[in-house]
Amino acid sequence: MAKILSSKSNLQLLYEDNHIIIINKRPGDIVQGDKTGDKPLSEVVKEYIAEKYNKPGAVYLGVVHRLDRPTSGIVVFSRTSKALPRLNKLFANKEAQKTYWAVVKNHPPKKNDTLVHWLKRNPKQNKSYAHINEVPDSKKAVLDYKVIKELNNYYLLEIDLHTGRHHQIRSQLSSIGCVIKGDLKYGADRSNKDGGIHLHARKLTFTHPVKKELVTIIAPPPPDAVWDGCVM
Repeated sequence: MAKILSSKSNLQLLYEDNHIIIINKRPGDIVQGDKTGDKPLSEVVKEYIAEKYNKPGAVYLGVVHRLDRPTSGIVVFSRTSKALPRLNKLFANKEAQKTYWAVVKNHPPKKNDTLVHWLKRNPKQNKSYAHINEVPDSKKAVLDYKVIKELNNYYLLEIDLHTGRHHQIRSQLSSIGCVIKGDLKYGADRSNKDGGIHLHARKLTFTHPVKKELVTIIAPPPPDAVWDGCVM
């Protein structure tokens, strides 16, 4: 269960020890500062640590990975300089198993499948285009999906990533006619009220970089009628 740390920040803690802190990100939160100037999740977590442990000076916090702003779910931060390079290596070597949930309007061509595309990023549009065959400056993208629940007007997919490309899930699902609910950038008819999309980093399994213990984290999706139907 995600624990609400403070009503002021609405920060949801999923895991914490001396080396790692894992947060359940809300749609709309940014993980690190960007050109918008909006307060990033990393700063909110630093403030929480400073307050909880009464740290007078600067708080160390390493950003291990990111989620797209409209996406919700698991985000891992490092609390020590010892853990950060180990976590970075773990994620870079695909030793962390990531599972996502996506709510889509259309049933995919198959109930479960492996999607392989070549993604080409357009920086000006901040968008990635999926190609069946390799094109110049493209990167191979692979994911597994399966339909795990049929909802009223929607389908819930569970997705396991084999690669970590820019907007990979959003682009690949869109290319097979399964646009994620609320994802205007990739073809959704309408946006969600909160500006987010129904893509959620649901589960993460990895070996702790210091303790060497297996850690499995599950994040509840944001509260709304569609997500509530997924977990009932």
